[in-house]
Formats: sequence, structure tokens, C-alpha cells
Amino acid sequence: MKQEGAIQIFEEKKVRTIWNQDEEKWYFSIVDIITVLTESKDSGAYWRKLKQRLKEEGNETVTNCHSLKLEAADGKMRLTDVADTEQLFRLIQSIPSPKAEPFKLWLAQIAAERLDEMQDPEITIDRALEQYMQLGYSESWINQRLKSIEIRNELTKEWKNRGVKEGLQFAILTDIISKTWSGKTTKDYKILKGLKKENLRDNMSNTELILNMLAEASTTDISSVVKPKDFDKSMEVAQQGEMLQKLPLTN
Repeated sequence: MKQEGAIQIFEEKKVRTIWNQDEEKWYFSIVDIITVLTESKDSGAYWRKLKQRLKEEGNETVTNCHSLKLEAADGKMRLTDVADTEQLFRLIQSIPSPKAEPFKLWLAQIAAERLDEMQDPEITIDRALEQYMQLGYSESWINQRLKSIEIRNELTKEWKNRGVKEGLQFAILTDIISKTWSGKTTKDYKILKGLKKENLRDNMSNTELILNMLAEASTTDISSVVKPKDFDKSMEVAQQGEMLQKLPLTN
């Protein structure tokens, strides 16, 4: 089952989601939805109480909800209760909120936009541009960030072609590349910046993005020439990025 995680924005609040490619549908974090609708300080407790009440009422929507791994506030992947669009429409009926109707419209829009993106990948970039602008990033930074996404996609495509597996192996190679230009693993860099749940690249300066792009683009170019046959050989290719001169970083 192919899954793709993403962060959606509703009224400047982040909602964790996963796109299930096999089912062609979004799954949304229920606690994030509750935070949006109720502004509860403990959305987890709110959901546990609501779930218990709905189960006692024999509500099948709760029974059919399941859990998927999403990045938690501590940066770790943890099982989180999720619901698809249809299930959420039913759950929202049990959550009194003045935001219910605009949120339903937002859910329908997210579903429609994904179908559009599948037909025209360029729309994905336009969506990302719009979201970054909503979050207050500068135009110059956004241009660098979008370019970094393009370069990262080229690198991961190259890794897949060389038999590298998503997940742990991707993470190991990413850490090797990160250390070539920053001297730190991804985890160490997030600690340095005081990040938990936040995306590291979304919190990089222009200079950091450029250095990271240079390292990843160089790795892609070397890999396409060397054509490593397995993960160990891909590690050697990633380590060749050490030849890049390290430049001072600006925050």
C-alpha cells in the first residue's frame, strides 16, 4: 500500500494527512481536526471521550476508523487515529463548532485538488507555493524551497532506480549527505534549531537550502554516472559529497 504524507493548512492550522495511492483517498489525523474545530488544549482527551461516547451509541464510523503512523510532536512516527473524507463528514456532525460548514467545504476542496494534481503534476507546485505564501515565507525563500523539492525528488527517484528502499535506507543516505555540508545528521540539525514536529527544510535559511541542494544534486549526478548496484554502493556515492567545500552557514 503506497502512502504519501503531507501537511494541509486550514485557517493557518496544520492538519496531518496521508494519501493512500491504492485507494486514491486522503486520510486525516482526527486529533488535528478536533484541534481545528474546537481549539481544545487537549484534543487527544477530547477525541478519547468522544470516541467512547460514539461507541456506546453504536456509531459505526468510529469502529471503521483505523490508525496510521504520522509524525508526532516529538518528531517520531506514532500510530494516530485517522479518518477518510466520508468518515470525517459523519464525525463532524458530533462535534459542535461554528467552523463545521467551512471545514466541510475545505475537505471537499482538498479531495478535488488531489484529483487535479494527479492529472497535472505542475498543480502540486502551485499548491505548495500558495501554502508557503499563506505561512508568511518570502518570495525568494519560496523559490529556493520549491527548487529544493524538485532536486530532492530527482534524488529519491535515482535511489529507487538503484534499489534503495524507502524509509530507513533513505534516512541513512540523507544523513550522510547532510553531514557532508553541515557536519550534522538530520536529527542533530533539528535539535540545533529547536525543532520537534516541524519540517527541517521549511526552517532552513536560503544559504542552508542552497548548500543542501548542491549536495543532493551532486549525489544524483554521481549516482547516475557510477550506477551503484546496491545500498552499500549508494552509501559510498553519498559519501563522495564530502569533496564539496563546506561553507559557513547563516541563520
